[in-house]
Amino acid sequence: MEDATVTLSVDDGIATVTLNQPESRNALSAELADALTAQFEAVTDSDARCVVLEGAGPAFCAGGDINAMLQGVKHERPPATQVELVVSSLHEAIRTVHSCPLPVVAKIDGPAFGAGAGLALACDMQVASTAGQIGFGFRQVGLACDSGVSYFLPRIVGPNKAKELLFTGELLDAEAAAELGLFTRVFDAETFESELSALVADIAAGPTVALGHAKRLVNRSLDSSLEQALENEATAQGVAFTTADHEEGTTAFVEKRDPEFKGQ
Repeated sequence: MEDATVTLSVDDGIATVTLNQPESRNALSAELADALTAQFEAVTDSDARCVVLEGAGPAFCAGGDINAMLQGVKHERPPATQVELVVSSLHEAIRTVHSCPLPVVAKIDGPAFGAGAGLALACDMQVASTAGQIGFGFRQVGLACDSGVSYFLPRIVGPNKAKELLFTGELLDAEAAAELGLFTRVFDAETFESELSALVADIAAGPTVALGHAKRLVNRSLDSSLEQALENEATAQGVAFTTADHEEGTTAFVEKRDPEFKGQ
């Protein structure tokens, strides 16, 4: 499925969603954010079992739409309209990516900056090449933060480090980002494509229903008590016990062979 600003392709159970505005370094305009939301909604109607989110060109996503910001600065848009037209679209995209029922892997082969960093953190895994970078430089344009950064960032690095990264706007290289847990995997630039493909293929070959529940359980656990988490786990396992993939997994284990999951 093609769109002027975002593309979607599905091959062998892997959906690739591409931010397709390299001339703007994939800046998150309202148009791009709306297209991203639409393409992720389309993913759920496909036969995909895993999603890769990438940016066309040298950047994953360079942040917010500066031209839209300038319209606000020049008083062409009042603040309430600026929020409604720009931030609301961006935040709906963040919600849609984060709540996608499939595993979502951010493919970061360049800078993820500002709102683009928030978009990367909304994914389930952040896999980078050694050319990957991430930074939360909202301060450079005199802004606080958005795109879920105030939610995702302190949960990964802790509140004090999150504030430091926001206060300084430091752009982290791949190694520093991995040390903080902001990148889950880093591969050499020369082997990045093959290593990423192998990783994503392995995830896509997994028990899709069970992995979807595991994703939701972890996401919900951040705001749950232990007792609620245990109840949620029991409910999820009750569903997983009924799947064909559970039957295949247990049978394969007894037969000492690799399981062949069908995503059902």
